[in-house]
Amino acid sequence: MFHRYGRRIAEFPYTVWHAACAAANLPDRRIPHDFRRTAGRNYRRSGVSEGVVMKILGHKTRSIFERYNIKNEDDLREAALAVGEMGRNGKKGA
Repeated sequence: MFHRYGRRIAEFPYTVWHAACAAANLPDRRIPHDFRRTAGRNYRRSGVSEGVVMKILGHKTRSIFERYNIKNEDDLREAALAVGEMGRNGKKGA
């Protein structure tokens, strides 16, 4: 995946990574996979289907997709608000 002058980099240069994240004002990004998780979450929140997200991110199984599909308090709050709104509009579930 990572290479320098056509030769594979055996050890990921984390000191360079951390310096680049600090320079970009992204100090909370500890590992490159943080961006993969963020991308997956952003795709799902924008309405892209799981299958398409899996294809984009290279996930071969749904269990790997779920590993990256992190849920947080905002996700739970939004789900509760959506169900409450559905009830206020008089719509019933299946």
